[in-house]
Amino acid sequence: MIKVEHISKSFGGIRAVDDCSLEVVRGSVTGLIGPNGAGKSTLFNIIAGLFPPSAGRVLLDGEDVTGWPAHRLFHRGLARTFQIAQEFSRMTVIENLLAVPPKQSGESLFRAWFAWRKVIEEERGLRVRAREVLEQLRLTHLEREYAGNLSGGQKKLLELGRTMMIQPKVVLLDELGAGVNRTLLGELAGEIERLNRDHGYTFFVIEHDMDLIARLCDPVIVMAEGRVLTQGTMAEIRRNEAVIEAYLGTRRQKTAAQARR
Repeated sequence: MIKVEHISKSFGGIRAVDDCSLEVVRGSVTGLIGPNGAGKSTLFNIIAGLFPPSAGRVLLDGEDVTGWPAHRLFHRGLARTFQIAQEFSRMTVIENLLAVPPKQSGESLFRAWFAWRKVIEEERGLRVRAREVLEQLRLTHLEREYAGNLSGGQKKLLELGRTMMIQPKVVLLDELGAGVNRTLLGELAGEIERLNRDHGYTFFVIEHDMDLIARLCDPVIVMAEGRVLTQGTMAEIRRNEAVIEAYLGTRRQKTAAQARR
């Protein structure tokens, strides 16, 4: 579903992503892990169209989408959530969902004036869909609450709900567990599993919670210093000496230096 070929990205003299190549298979929940500064978020931002790569290309479902802006990728079926939820805080929960589907008839001034029955009918159908999503996410009781008043975990559920309004080809999840309590995190994980199992959603997940990655993801891709270090099951990753060194190498070096003293 996603293919990254020899992507590099530099900011001034710093190369955040360095000749990185990887694939996300259709129908998978693929994890992306690595120490801070490994280039994970930069790679996500390139895939999601926040900025173009310095070199290389990105393919989405076989189509070269290198450098495409986020809104164009959205129309091709790529959805993305953020580490810090990006809700419309002064709109209600259900209004946040209703704003998502593209090409709504009510967006046209002509149709709003002269085809208002169609606009009303379309919005009625979208409200039915939005309430179904809220019921699935157990957020129905918050339908009329302003999104800015939700807890961190509820905002993450709402972001997931927004992706469910468009039936995306692939969803990029950026640090799903950040700021979420364990109970809500379990609910989020369950929804991701259900969407993957029952509806065939493809997910690409950045996450620092290794237990969550182990539950959700196969395969797991490890990045370090802007490149792919290795990939495999979580069990294989946990036994990989190169991965252990990437996460703990600095600490090991300090410990060794102290021992020599």
